[in-house]
Amino acid sequence: MTSPSQTAVSKTDTPGLGPDGLSKGKDRKGGELVGRSPGQLMWARFRRDRVGVISAYVVLFFFAVGLLAPVISSLYGKDPYTRYGMLTPGLLTNGYPTQPNGGISSEFWFGIEPTLGRDVFMQLVYGIRTTLYTAVAITIASVLTAIVLGVAAGYFGGRIDYFIGRVIDLLMAFPNQLFFVAFVPVVGAVFVAPEDAMPTWLRATILILVMWFLGWMSLARLLRGQVLSLREREFIEAAKVSGASPARIIRRELLPNVVTPILVQTTYMLPNFVTSIAGLSFLGVGFVEPTPDWGRMFANAADYYRNDITYLFFPGLAMVIFIVAFNLLGDSVRDAFDPKRAR
Repeated sequence: MTSPSQTAVSKTDTPGLGPDGLSKGKDRKGGELVGRSPGQLMWARFRRDRVGVISAYVVLFFFAVGLLAPVISSLYGKDPYTRYGMLTPGLLTNGYPTQPNGGISSEFWFGIEPTLGRDVFMQLVYGIRTTLYTAVAITIASVLTAIVLGVAAGYFGGRIDYFIGRVIDLLMAFPNQLFFVAFVPVVGAVFVAPEDAMPTWLRATILILVMWFLGWMSLARLLRGQVLSLREREFIEAAKVSGASPARIIRRELLPNVVTPILVQTTYMLPNFVTSIAGLSFLGVGFVEPTPDWGRMFANAADYYRNDITYLFFPGLAMVIFIVAFNLLGDSVRDAFDPKRAR
């Protein structure tokens, strides 16, 4: 028996001829026709999508900037913490950059921060690192939880499905943003006394735990529905008759057929977590001074924009570009996996 991931490819890509006169789903290699796997076909469709490829490069660029932030700081010769405007006379006048456009110059590429005089370029680079990689950790934890609970609920059914379903219903009743704002300080107070400063690593861990707690349910419910429809299919019944264990059926038969919703939903979840982290920092319950962060830069810009709009421009533009690119990448990944939907 063949699984839906195999039959879907044969139905959508095998019949008819491609633009080179070859059968769809086949390549010519050494004068012979060579079949392509479903993954190869999906990759070929994705590479033909220019918007998707450009979006992927933009997303990879942001990840590279975050990963190489210390290297960029070393080459640039500055860091996000030093108050250059206070150390060097003439850079700030009445707390604002003396030079126009926020103090942009060959020495400070994106200008300097009002009041404190820190380098805006380094603040932005390390802010990408902080926000993006915290969002990645939350996304990975949420996706893994959704896979385990969603697939288990759909495949085993019965009491397991009922219990997991009720937990999902309960958690989805919570208003996410209000829960984040209310519980991040509460969880932090459990570990750190009010008079003590919370370490950055602990604050990041609390953000990850709180946002993961309410971040996995939508994908889990989607996977449960997918698995419920798949478990009655012939190839699952054949696997059961052959004596395959539930773990093997889930690993070899079910998971390959739910890769598409997992990947697509992941590309939508990550930018949502990025904006949520920035929102919490903007409200003062996420990352705080002196940790560089997109949301904290927005919060500071709310005080500076009347006299220095430039400070808001760079983090705002960076976040818009990243979120738009990631959403376009998600659309392209979905279309690559499901060419019928693209048409």
